[in-house]
Amino acid sequence: MYEERVTLTIQDILEKEFKIDPRGYRMQEVDKFLDIIIKDYNEYNKMLKAYEKERQNLVKENQELKQEIRNLKDSIAAARGVEKEVTNVDLLRRISQLEKIILGKEQQ
Repeated sequence: MYEERVTLTIQDILEKEFKIDPRGYRMQEVDKFLDIIIKDYNEYNKMLKAYEKERQNLVKENQELKQEIRNLKDSIAAARGVEKEVTNVDLLRRISQLEKIILGKEQQ
């Protein structure tokens, strides 16, 4: 992905050789190369900032999802506990009502 945005590779920079004039390296050639390096460096910085922002968003989303999972697990556990209690209570009430009906009829 970044290959499209960045011109030079590490190997390009390491292997770059400049032509030498009697007074030293050709200034224009060195300046052009440094301009390319600066452009690439700026692109890397932009990409790093974008990746860091994306990473932070993913970490935040991950934390939110973990909290949501915890909440759902707690809700499920609470619902199961309530279901069992309600079911047991309902059964006891129903048995009590049936006993009253049966015993009430037998006593008459």
